[in-house]
Amino acid sequence: MPPLDSALASPRLSDDLALLTLRAASRRRALRWLAAGGVVPLAPLALVACGGGGGESGTTGTSAGSAGSGTSSGSCSVIPEETAGPYPGDGSNSVGGSLANALTLSGIVRSDITGSVAGATGVAEGVPLTVTLTLLNASSSCASLAGYAVYLWHCDQAGRYSMYSSGVTDENYLRGVQETDTSGQVTFTTIVPGCYSGRMPHMHFEVYPSLASATGAANKVKTSQLTFPLAMLNTVYAQSGYEASVRNLAAISYASDNVFSDGTSLQMSTVSGDVSSGYDASLQVAIAT
Repeated sequence: MPPLDSALASPRLSDDLALLTLRAASRRRALRWLAAGGVVPLAPLALVACGGGGGESGTTGTSAGSAGSGTSSGSCSVIPEETAGPYPGDGSNSVGGSLANALTLSGIVRSDITGSVAGATGVAEGVPLTVTLTLLNASSSCASLAGYAVYLWHCDQAGRYSMYSSGVTDENYLRGVQETDTSGQVTFTTIVPGCYSGRMPHMHFEVYPSLASATGAANKVKTSQLTFPLAMLNTVYAQSGYEASVRNLAAISYASDNVFSDGTSLQMSTVSGDVSSGYDASLQVAIAT
């Protein structure tokens, strides 16, 4: 197997690694379904497809695999634990021999994550998107969790991850941290991510117990992912700049995705808006504290 840095530089992970990940995920899901005594329905098949930043199958040793539809606690369900993927930028891996940690960059605590910080000047182009996450305590009747921190990151319009992908290794856009307010909410201004080969469109996020602790992966208390309705994705990907996403999204579905294949009910955002004025996406994120 090539060194980690070599794998990170590749536009996608090896087919063998992806196959092993899918087989392992399928076995885990089968065991969970048998234990539950029932069958968990799969999400609808995708209508079209997404491209280019590289596959994800838990290669960094951070959070790995899906927890299915979540575990119930009180009146809400804990969002599944998912892989941070090979491009977290949270200090858990390196690129070119240097530790990749966006969390320590000056200016990384921000709401608008479309531009780079700390001396980098790149700006991510794409259809505008506002993402609002509401953090809830599943261990306490789903009470709002104020004073926590959320680190959000995702690929750009072309399916590339800043800090890692060829052409944007010197950028750190589409990454940012915010502290939850008294309602447990954080809101990020960003763009609709592209779809790269082998994955359904998604965003990653990590939850930290405080803003002060959001300096490295060792302190996180949750890692998960969110996704978007196909109707919105199809509309966005018909716009200029998302051409590769059309091809890639056509080649995958939620049923075959190695993260969302066991269901998206707790990770599917609610979306409103249009391509001309931009979209708003929201998701409730319950964790057990």
